[in-house]
Amino acid sequence: MNLKLTFLGTGTSQGIPVIGSEHPVCLSTNPKDKRLRSSLLVESEEGTAVVIDCGPDFRQQMLRNPIKKLDAILLTHDHADHTMGIDDIRPFVFKQGGVDFFSSKETLSALKSRFDYIFNPDYQYPGIPKINSHLIGKDRIFEINELKITSILASHGESDVYGFKIGGLVYLTDVKSIEKDQLAHLINCDILIINALRKETHHSHLNLDEAINLSKQVNAKQTYFTHISHHLGFHDEVQKTLAPSFNLAYDQLQLTYTY
Repeated sequence: MNLKLTFLGTGTSQGIPVIGSEHPVCLSTNPKDKRLRSSLLVESEEGTAVVIDCGPDFRQQMLRNPIKKLDAILLTHDHADHTMGIDDIRPFVFKQGGVDFFSSKETLSALKSRFDYIFNPDYQYPGIPKINSHLIGKDRIFEINELKITSILASHGESDVYGFKIGGLVYLTDVKSIEKDQLAHLINCDILIINALRKETHHSHLNLDEAINLSKQVNAKQTYFTHISHHLGFHDEVQKTLAPSFNLAYDQLQLTYTY
């Protein structure tokens, strides 16, 4: 099966440039230093389109990458930079009648609180998004058309976060640690997409060295770093320091993956 992967966003919660910042990376004119909030578009040759995370830049990301239909959205966790674009699924709802969402029970509960108008049966205003909710959990295997997906549980500081595996492709973001049994899903993977926030340590995110070490531990063939802050440095300068199998992802980077 052939998959086309598009990095819709590769930035952390504030994006790059950060509002009002005079940090050199925020002032960079290199397009690779401009990062929307992290998200990935997965498209199969059969026409299935799945987006991982739906942050506040979702509308802009979809305008950059027009697709005819959206089969599902997978949510890694409930934080705002991964969920606050949900209202902007409405054009797909008007076309399709609804969008399938896959999330943990905890994430769905948070969404019901934040987006009460979507889920409240007593308030069904015409035009609101229609979300078809599907719960995931540790080691859950589910299918979206021809795609078979496995959910992977990891730790985001004191919170749970879910990653997703399709064939030998693994997507994990906002990870700080992962238990041994879940790490087994990553062993010898073809492509590992993993967060690398900055060079300094962080209480709930992997830094660059930690992400590199994790990739080496699981023997990933190719690794792409995402969820990057301006504190990591200029894209081109950091990339020069990395071994050939390690890559800083950037917005609009496209990959073809066959498995």
